[in-house]
Amino acid sequence: MAPTAAQSALPQTLIEVSIADQVLRVSSAGICHLYPVSTALNGAGEQENSGCTPRGWHRVRAAIGAGLPLNTVFVGRRPTGEIYSPELALQQPQRDWILTRILWLQGLEVGVNRMGNVDSMRRYIYIHGTPDSEPMGQPLSHGCIRMRNSDITELFELVSAGTPVWIQPHSFSRIPCRNL
Repeated sequence: MAPTAAQSALPQTLIEVSIADQVLRVSSAGICHLYPVSTALNGAGEQENSGCTPRGWHRVRAAIGAGLPLNTVFVGRRPTGEIYSPELALQQPQRDWILTRILWLQGLEVGVNRMGNVDSMRRYIYIHGTPDSEPMGQPLSHGCIRMRNSDITELFELVSAGTPVWIQPHSFSRIPCRNL
């Protein structure tokens, strides 16, 4: 059966994030994948320096870290040469660890999450790996969307630069994940 016009208009791959559920789902090649995440401790919001996770339509601006080992440490989107370990964490207890892979997000809605003091890209909002000791399913980040290292590696293989991202404050309960 041929796809309908509405189905043809949908992107082949779509990342969705529910702040309420603390879940990221990606639909790719007709299969839906669900991952626990951690969004911002300060809740949803777009303002610069708010420490909030921005809502609305975004796209993956850059996919960073292909081929690097799990637990690679990044600063300024560049690998430092370090591999995260509990010992390294003890040496630097205040560090906000960005590990393994980075999907750098660019807002697509001018005045909502793009340009001015609400620009997600200029706020350096990422989907990224975090130490596996950090809890998922709880809002604890500084604005980014944190994932387990194995999960971000899997997600990284499913998406590419340009993939659309929808971040919503609401639950996925009304629109369940379906495999086509």
